[in-house]
This record gives sequence, structure tokens and C-alpha cells, in this order.
Amino acid sequence: MAVARVVHTADRTLTGRQLASLLTPPPEGRFGYRELARAVREALLDGRVALRLRLPAERELATVLAVSRTTVTGAYDLLRESGYAHSRRGAGTWTALPDGQAPTSLGAFHDDAGATVDLALAAPEAPAEEFSAALAAAAAELPRYTGTQGYHPYGLPALRAAVAARYTARGLPTLPEQILVTTGAQQALSLVLAMLGRPGDRVLAENPSYTNALDAMRGRMLRVTPVPVTETGWDTGLVDAALRQTAPRLAYLIPDFHNPTGHLMPQEQRRDLARCARATGTWLVVDETLTDIALDVPVPPPFAATAAGGDGEQIVSVGSLSKSCWGGLRVGWVRAASRVVTELARVRITADLSGSVLDQLVAVALMDRLDVILPRRVEELRLRRDALVTALARHVPEWRWTVPPGGMCLWVDLGRPVASSLAARALRHGVRVEGGARFGVDPGTHEHRLRLPYTLPEDVYEPAAERLAAALDGAPGGFGHPALPDWVA
Repeated sequence: MAVARVVHTADRTLTGRQLASLLTPPPEGRFGYRELARAVREALLDGRVALRLRLPAERELATVLAVSRTTVTGAYDLLRESGYAHSRRGAGTWTALPDGQAPTSLGAFHDDAGATVDLALAAPEAPAEEFSAALAAAAAELPRYTGTQGYHPYGLPALRAAVAARYTARGLPTLPEQILVTTGAQQALSLVLAMLGRPGDRVLAENPSYTNALDAMRGRMLRVTPVPVTETGWDTGLVDAALRQTAPRLAYLIPDFHNPTGHLMPQEQRRDLARCARATGTWLVVDETLTDIALDVPVPPPFAATAAGGDGEQIVSVGSLSKSCWGGLRVGWVRAASRVVTELARVRITADLSGSVLDQLVAVALMDRLDVILPRRVEELRLRRDALVTALARHVPEWRWTVPPGGMCLWVDLGRPVASSLAARALRHGVRVEGGARFGVDPGTHEHRLRLPYTLPEDVYEPAAERLAAALDGAPGGFGHPALPDWVA
């Protein structure tokens, strides 16, 4: 029965050329059946190939790879034998995983203030001097509001105007009526999903992606269609094909210093995706919470500013002050057409009549100081990133990563799918880390990855990397990992 459910719920097919473009060829350049099976398995675990996806017909793939059909047949047999594929007569061969672990949602949040180094949360501390000044400014303004009822479902007018002015200054003309202030970006996303999505609707999401966003989609009972974000970033052709094949109701993107990979989407790709989404009637929900964390490149313009003509009408942008200022200040926003903002406010008041007036006044004061806060924040994170990279290179030189041009994390390749086991052992060594599986659309994928934030003080990373190395070396007999059966056809 489980196999039948996998087959019936899938509705996407990889062509031979699409699959070939996602596979890492063997050193000798030509696939044997074992090498082909291993390449497909690694692409599946890495999230390049999604679960419940129909693989190309054997003859088609053999033609594209210039191998015999027998080679492809043997590879598919190995994948089925090891649990990485299922077949049903007349329905083809579909990707799968041997285990069905369910993703968790609260594993990264702890109140432990002891000796454990927490490398699970990508969030910096507040800028002390500017935050104190903002608190004083907010306290001085607060008496103007205490004589009122204090409810502002759309957000304080002053804060809506400040957010709108910042979008305008960055190249996207925006009115205050196009801004809805929310309790952080997570509430903003949840409101958008609640308004635009219905249970069973398709939503396209990057794979990997921000774990709390994926949990919000699952909580709304949306069906997630994954598109891979690989070492080289986004494949516009694959995203375009996914949009046209599945016609999702909405698509969730993190184009600016993508969480967790750190990639920055090129401007031309943004225009292409906006145009394709418009053609398929798909709403684009663009998470721009990391936009200001540009470490090695200029701050990118808003995604909607790159859309041509009417292509921007179905773009909803989400942002917050959590990364640029402080996560403890629960202030975020949605930027959209004014009619969309009105509908979102109606959804919002069913669960949350208004955000805190005091917090929003602090946010107004902080936004007035962003020209001072952001350069210091960027320089601070750049130094912390360098400290983490140096420590990892010294203690775990076999690990690999690409230094991102912005954002707050390294997406580390461990070289083998042991992230969950390593995370469990690392905690016993006094380091909390998150394995890549937490960021996968499908549970069990990205097991060879760790997301390591560089948001803690620089002196933390040397001992943290040393503890990670100890956890890695201390595993008796090494780490187990999914393996193909050792047999020859």
C-alpha cells in the first residue's frame, strides 16, 4: 500500500536530459550501472532530485547518457533493491527513500544557557548602542499612543511609512498602503499562505529551504513541489518546467543569500522567473529577510523591482528586522498590492488584532539608524564568517563549502550522509548543530550537509570546530550511511 501511495501522489516526471544534468559523472566519464545508481542516490540525498518523482524511461536515459539500456536497467534494479526507488507495472519507476523519518520543527530552540555552543540558530545579538537609543526614542514617543485603544491591525502608520520609504529608496516605489506590519517574517509568511493557499494546493519551494517556512506549508496542508538549489544555484529551466508542469498556486523563494546555501540569484533569472510565474498564474512569495546582509556584494534591489511590466503584480515580498537588527524584536512586514494588504489584514485580525505599539516604535527608531547599524553588522559578520572558515579548515579539512557572498550561514558538505548522527554526537561534545535534513523538502535528504551559522562572537568558532572534530573522530567504527547492496547483476 505504501508503494501505491507514493506512485499515486506523484505527478512529475524527469526527462532524461533533466536527470543527466543533475548527476555527477564518474571520474572515468562513462557510467556503469553501479556508478549510475550511486549518482542518482547521491542526487536524491542532496535534494537535486525530489522524492515521488518519476524517473525517465530506461531507453530514453540510456540514449542521453550514451550507455546501453542494460546499464540503466541494472542501475534502476539497484535503486529499487536499496529502497531508493519503487516501481509499479505500467506506472514507471519513482524516487523514494528507505526510511520515512518525519521532520521536526522545534529541535533548534533551547533555553540552555550553559556551556553548549549553539550553532543551530542563525541570529545575531542586538546592536547594543543603537538599540538603547531606539528604546529611549520609543519611550519618548509612547505617551502619544497610550491615550488611544492601541490597536493597529495594519501596523503603526509611522512604521508603514518607514518601510515603504526604504523600498522606494532601493528602487521599488512603494506606498504605506502597500505595507502590512506583522509579528516577524514568520507571521507574514503564515498570513500569505493562509490567504493564498487552500489545503491540497500546490506550492513550489526551493530544496533545501528555510525549515520554518516548509513547516508552515505542511501545517497548511499544502503539497510542496521541490526545485533544487545546487552548488551553482538555481536552474531556471528546471524551475520553469516545474511551474509549467504543476501550475502551483504559489512559489516560495529566498533569492537573496538563500537560507541555507547562501546563493544570490542573478537579476536575469529573477526576470525569467517572474515572467514564467505570471504566465502560469503563480503567486511569487519572496522572502527578503536576509537582503541587507550583503557581505561581499552590493545590496540587491527588491525582487519585485526586477520584474517587467505586469509581471510584478503577483509578487508578495516578506521582510523583517530580525537579521539586520534583532530577532527578539518581533517586527516584520509584507509588501504587496494595497488590495492584497487589505485582505491580509482581514486574515490577521482573526488571530492577532495588532502588534505591540512599543515594539513598533522601537522599530521606527531602528530604521532611522539603519545607515549606521548595517555597515557595522556587515563588518562584524564578515569577521565572524572568516573565523568560522579558518577554524573549520584547521580541524575538519576534509569538509567542503562555498563561502557565500552574504547571509549568515555556511552550507557544509561532509562528504558522506552522516549529518544526523554527527549532530547527536556533537551535542554530547557541547556543540549544537543542525543537519541538512531539517532544510530538505523531503525528510532524509541533505544528510551529507550541515548548516553552520557565523552569528556568534569570533572566539567561539575555534573551540566549536575542535569539538566537532572530536565528535567526528570519536565515532566507534565510523558513521554508518545508506549503501547500495554489494552484488553484481
